[in-house]
Amino acid sequence: MKMRQSVRTITVLFSGIMLLFLSACGGGQGPGGTSSGSPVTSQFWVRAADQTFVQPLVAAYNKTHTNQVKLTIIPNDNFVTKFASATAAGTPPDVVAIDLVFLPAFAANGQMTDITDKAKALPFFNQLNPSHIRLSTYQGKIYALPFSGDASFLVYNKDLFQKAGLDPNTPPKTWAEVEQDATKIRALGPDYYGFYFSGSCGGCNIFTFMPYVWASGGDILNADGTQATVYPNPVLKDALSFYRRMWVAGDVPASGKADPGTNFFTPFGTGKIGIQGTGSFAVGTLKQQFPNINFGVAPLPSKDGSANSSFAGGDVIGVPKGSQHVNEAFDFINWCLSDNTQTELFAKNGSIPVRTDLANNKYSQLDSRYVLVAHQMSIGKTVYSVHENQLINDNNGPWATMLQRAIFTGDIDGAMSTAQQQFTQILSSS
Repeated sequence: MKMRQSVRTITVLFSGIMLLFLSACGGGQGPGGTSSGSPVTSQFWVRAADQTFVQPLVAAYNKTHTNQVKLTIIPNDNFVTKFASATAAGTPPDVVAIDLVFLPAFAANGQMTDITDKAKALPFFNQLNPSHIRLSTYQGKIYALPFSGDASFLVYNKDLFQKAGLDPNTPPKTWAEVEQDATKIRALGPDYYGFYFSGSCGGCNIFTFMPYVWASGGDILNADGTQATVYPNPVLKDALSFYRRMWVAGDVPASGKADPGTNFFTPFGTGKIGIQGTGSFAVGTLKQQFPNINFGVAPLPSKDGSANSSFAGGDVIGVPKGSQHVNEAFDFINWCLSDNTQTELFAKNGSIPVRTDLANNKYSQLDSRYVLVAHQMSIGKTVYSVHENQLINDNNGPWATMLQRAIFTGDIDGAMSTAQQQFTQILSSS
């Protein structure tokens, strides 16, 4: 999904059956994927949010392959526009990593190459994360494959739990328990808060708020993303009321109301926040940058605790329409998805898998928190709509506006009703 850079954790794990073959592959390819018999350089575009993990990935590939990959980093906020302009002008990159929520729109606009046959021929195709594949599929054809994985879950401060008289090894399992625990942590003093969320960030809250609704049996769109189900929606109303109560109780810092995602995770790093919804990057960030914070992870629960859910986010990787080196681009994708690459370049550094058969790997076994995060991604859901950016990611759009009005003013029914109308209008546009 589209998140701010601080929210993005880039993780992938795939089978290495083809690694030796791909390492030896040095054949070139001319325009349209025709073999030219000489080495080529494929242009690879990624968002700035991916820079940290993609740079060493490309360097490792280039050291072991005759064909080369040239990496271009695009500012997050400019990526969609720049990519659309390049494809329209007939000068796209050869391979691109895209926030998975944008893929349906790019496929619908004819900006991606159909790779269905190549994808289904992969021996590990059925082990690829189902949500990534769903977002990569448009009208029955596959236009990308999973590239990086993210999942939403709860992170909680065990030391604050203990200070508040709570069991540090028993995270909240219902909405009521989240509220109760948040209230007890808030009572520790004026500088402590029980809960945090970025109140003005549409993407952040589809990521960390929507799983409460999914886990409880609700949704905001129908299965194919063509109709809004925002209002009337008793599950969504209950979830908004849940956040509203914590806001009114003062369990959330006042600064959260206007946070557009810039400080999505910073407050938890201060050690003064008890509970927060977050993404898979948080485990590694806390271990490396905040080693003094004793933290646990837990699923985002349903209202009654009988189920849980997650937002399965991250990026997909595909070949733009008009790529000059289709075969080489797909070879690079295969290499990125290999066992050895993803185990040694990603899992070793705390990434989570996007292949269900590699979720429990030798590195994740060293810290059970990674195992939980990987499981949450495997069961997670993702919003599917060719209008996702207008509906959800726009911080002035109907989703973010509804959250602001419902949670911070208390006009929950009015906010939901207006959002339903706005969703419907956007979904009916061409």
